[in-house]
Amino acid sequence: MTARATLGLVLLLLQVWLFWMAAPQSSTPLLISAAYLVVAVGVRFLTPPQQFGNTLDAKWVRTVGVDVLVFATLQAMQGGSINYAPLLALPVLMASILGSLLMALGSAACVTLWLFAYAGWMSFHAPWDATSYFLQAALAGAGCFAISFVASQLATRLASVELTAQRSQLAATVQRQVNELVIASLTEGILVVDGHGLIRSANPAAHLLLDTQGGPVNRPIDLTDRPGWHSLCGLVRDSFASQCPQQEDITIRHEGQGPRPLLVRTQLTDPLDLDAPGLCVVFLQDQREMQAKMRTDKLASMGRMSAAVAHEIRNPLAAIVQANALLSEDLSDPIGQQLTQMVQQNAHRIEKIVHDILNLSHSPSPHGNRTGRKMDLNEAIPRICRDWQSQNTHPDDLLVALPAGRHWVWFDPECLHRVLVNLLDNAHRYASHRPACIQVDADVLRPTAGTGQPCVNVRVWSDSGPLEPSVEQHLFEPFFSSEIRSTGLGLYICRELCDSLYATIAYDRNTRPIKGQQVAGNEFCITFKMPDDRPARAYLTESLRNQA
Repeated sequence: MTARATLGLVLLLLQVWLFWMAAPQSSTPLLISAAYLVVAVGVRFLTPPQQFGNTLDAKWVRTVGVDVLVFATLQAMQGGSINYAPLLALPVLMASILGSLLMALGSAACVTLWLFAYAGWMSFHAPWDATSYFLQAALAGAGCFAISFVASQLATRLASVELTAQRSQLAATVQRQVNELVIASLTEGILVVDGHGLIRSANPAAHLLLDTQGGPVNRPIDLTDRPGWHSLCGLVRDSFASQCPQQEDITIRHEGQGPRPLLVRTQLTDPLDLDAPGLCVVFLQDQREMQAKMRTDKLASMGRMSAAVAHEIRNPLAAIVQANALLSEDLSDPIGQQLTQMVQQNAHRIEKIVHDILNLSHSPSPHGNRTGRKMDLNEAIPRICRDWQSQNTHPDDLLVALPAGRHWVWFDPECLHRVLVNLLDNAHRYASHRPACIQVDADVLRPTAGTGQPCVNVRVWSDSGPLEPSVEQHLFEPFFSSEIRSTGLGLYICRELCDSLYATIAYDRNTRPIKGQQVAGNEFCITFKMPDDRPARAYLTESLRNQA
């Protein structure tokens, strides 16, 4: 369509030049050329690209038909001075590209018929040149048929190639999106670094390990920007210098955080051309996760062995308890009675330990695996905190602030003791040991407008430093810990105990007042929810009614 508009402009300029420079002649060719230019421009800008059908429809008429009519009219009017017959190849070529082979041959036939008609009309005025006129028309018609066939075949092949390219591009796009999703979901960090030390691409795990989530988005990150990345930058340089893959254990250091050990592997890509070097793909793996997996395998086998041992302890333990009971019936000596009572208490303690080991090894599902009972948090929490303070070298660290009244929940006292002592031990390990650096409080959340369920929140807060993102991500997972000598089971057991008794535990970073100053710290919140059984719901509902 652009070629038609350009040709129309050329024809109009030609007719204007002939009208002004040549001998006086009719203005009809000038008007025809102007009308053709207007039609060509209108079709170019007002009609969207359309493919021809198998018939001579309106689309064919306003393009191919108009061209044949205009060029034939100009040839008939100015055939003595200008030959417009070669321009008839344009409509034939247009029909071959935009239509089928049948449409192309039909357009060539129309042009050929007009050429023979024009040759007959010219031979009527000059009978002595009739043979040359018809021979010229035959050659031009044969050329039109050849153009229509060849152009149609080329257009068909080009359309097929274009369709194949579109399908390949779509497949490549889908594959790229799948690759991006897979790389984004990998727990192993992946970096793409060029020869200048610029990070061209990185997956979310790499941003998390390098602590670059808030870095620049529109420009690459330079490995030399941060002092803690010197070892990583040196490993990448060694890879480019030796042109060989590298593997090394390095340590990344971030401001305000502890060292992060990483296992780094590099792999070089092939260069894109002779002048540009390839890229270095860096694989980052957190050593703590690897150590956690090793501890998981090791402790899993130990857990199976412990479960087997605990199961075997049950039978002799039952015999000991029964024999001790029979012995206590025949003893009248107070000292003997006291000894048998001590044996009974320790036997029950061993039985409790065996029961907990078996429950942990079988990974009980939440809700309903333990039997809770009605308990008052205002009585249980201070008692547990006093017991913990009596064994602590810094008793002033802990501040307990509970609201007045009786706060009834449905939970197991022994489980609450284990959960709170575990949280207090963790808080004491990382706290600053100044007065009130560890705080325990509680509140009651009532449902609004009949929606939701009442719940009680118990919070354990300490002024310890923020957790690293990689540690926070695996906080409640078993066998994962930032401490080398820790098994990583403390918070996992707390979560399992809470889940089995209609409660939840969560971590957050909050601020608390200490001596008039707002201090940021880590907070673990235990939420005691309303269970789905009537006795527990009745107890908690009665508690809320009494408080109101």
